[in-house]
Amino acid sequence: MSKLSKTNKGFTIIEVMIVLAIAGLILLIVFLAVPALQRNSRNTQRKNEVAAIVGAVQEFANNNNGALPDPSDSAQTDTVLDNAKRSYYTDNSKIAFSTSGGDAAGPDDIDAVFVVLEGQCISPSAAPGDDISQDGSTRSVAVVYTIEQGGGKKLDICTDS
Repeated sequence: MSKLSKTNKGFTIIEVMIVLAIAGLILLIVFLAVPALQRNSRNTQRKNEVAAIVGAVQEFANNNNGALPDPSDSAQTDTVLDNAKRSYYTDNSKIAFSTSGGDAAGPDDIDAVFVVLEGQCISPSAAPGDDISQDGSTRSVAVVYTIEQGGGKKLDICTDS
């Protein structure tokens, strides 16, 4: 009688299915994490550039004997924005300067920035519908901008300096 020998070459269907399931799980995690990382990167860039705008306003005031830029003078506001060395907020039309308080915590455009000179945030993190009240005694500039949150939600942030 001849010997029947069975050689095991290759993978079983179970082994292949387990490898595919693990690969699918890894891809799912990556595809879920990448948008969040991109959103966080954009938010960080927005925050950094808002800080640069606030710094540029303060630099303008320091160079002009404490006088803040006149919101109606586009040359002064353009000088401030040029000094901010922005790369995210490249469109000056999306950055509005004002000296009045009121309902400023709700830019319709996620890339819009509302700069209130001699204003103050009511709270460090304004909610939609909150306002910036005019109060020149405590802050030289208050800025409202929007950041992204998960699920397509937006959060309006108010920062003052």
